[in-house]
Amino acid sequence: MLGLTQAFAALYLASLLMQLGSTLLMTYLALRLTAGGVAEFWGGALMAANALGMVVGGKVGQVLIGRVGHIRTYVACSGIICAAVLMHAFSEALPLWLLLRFVVGVAMMCQLMVVESWLNDCAQSDQRGRVLGIYMVAAYVGMMLGQLALSIDGNLGLHALLGVVIAFALSQVPVALTRSTHPTIPGSEPVDLRLFLQRVPQSLFTVLISGMINGGFYGLSSIYASRQGLSTVEVGQFMALAIAAGLLAQLPLGWLSDRLPRASLIRGVAALLILTCLPLAFYQGLSFGVLLLFSACIGFLQFCLYPLGVALANDNMEPRLRVSLAGLLLATFGVGACIGPLLAGALMGHFGPSSLYLFFAISAAVLAVAVGQGRVTGEHLQDDAPLQHQATPNALACTTLAAVIEPAVSVEERVEEAPSQRL
Repeated sequence: MLGLTQAFAALYLASLLMQLGSTLLMTYLALRLTAGGVAEFWGGALMAANALGMVVGGKVGQVLIGRVGHIRTYVACSGIICAAVLMHAFSEALPLWLLLRFVVGVAMMCQLMVVESWLNDCAQSDQRGRVLGIYMVAAYVGMMLGQLALSIDGNLGLHALLGVVIAFALSQVPVALTRSTHPTIPGSEPVDLRLFLQRVPQSLFTVLISGMINGGFYGLSSIYASRQGLSTVEVGQFMALAIAAGLLAQLPLGWLSDRLPRASLIRGVAALLILTCLPLAFYQGLSFGVLLLFSACIGFLQFCLYPLGVALANDNMEPRLRVSLAGLLLATFGVGACIGPLLAGALMGHFGPSSLYLFFAISAAVLAVAVGQGRVTGEHLQDDAPLQHQATPNALACTTLAAVIEPAVSVEERVEEAPSQRL
């Protein structure tokens, strides 16, 4: 494990810094809107714009990587993000902020595609699970540090924006200085939407609901925490603890999802999520310690839905179709992440900040009703199922995206290329 960490240290460090800057920016902007008395709907709209940008960025990144390569794509997009972040300081006009969030979403998706496809292609077939597992840990650590970095500038001044720019600027260094050769770019099969809708409707619905809940979390939970009277530093801790719990959840979830029926687990997680969200939806004035406890419990559960949906889908899909399936699942998650913050923000504007967790509970209830093991026919169950557990995406990016852009080459090709693909 230590050898893998050293071999891919440059990409892991870049990912950590990138996620640090991204989560710091998201929470900073949400708290700025709250401090300015702007309606919660606009906080959701900013997250929706970012999610839409990341969905569009999937296609943009594919074109850029194919034309100019990985390093140039990463560095160029990092420069665009730095410029866009600094432009937030020139004006607080909401239309401009929406545009900037869209631009940052597009550019960051391109960066994530560079890192994830690079890792996926350079890792040996018997190493890929561990390589991507360490990558997910680095990304989650970056997201936690991004939330905790709010304590550096509790007054929400310019220093927070400068911190975001510094993080993205420094993330260029390990990528630009790496000596690894570029991965190849083989093609993938086109997406057959009708086939996937017929074959894995429960998986797609699970991923859609997961996107709605996670989009609402990243865009609006900090606003909820601020409305409960928490300081900027406490808001960062509230958010960081939920992300840390989500990371910890992947360990027992991976074990359970390979031993219990996936659809039953989805329903069980959704039912538990309802129970943990309702207290925050109906009780006001909870202490900071109680809020932290519920934040951890909700984070532990909400980050389980996406990987369970992915696993259920892959169980019922032939290997040759899993590349296209990965792209469709990611796009579905992105659509959910666009819809969720808008709906939740509108509810918060009309019924108060606690309605965010009522929205989470309602979404989980719909999922619990719609998904069940009784609806799984097993007609298309694959011989290699259950498959390896996949962790929850970082906001919108996920390890399966690597396969969408650059599917793994054969083992024989990897053996030939391995000596020249070390970082």
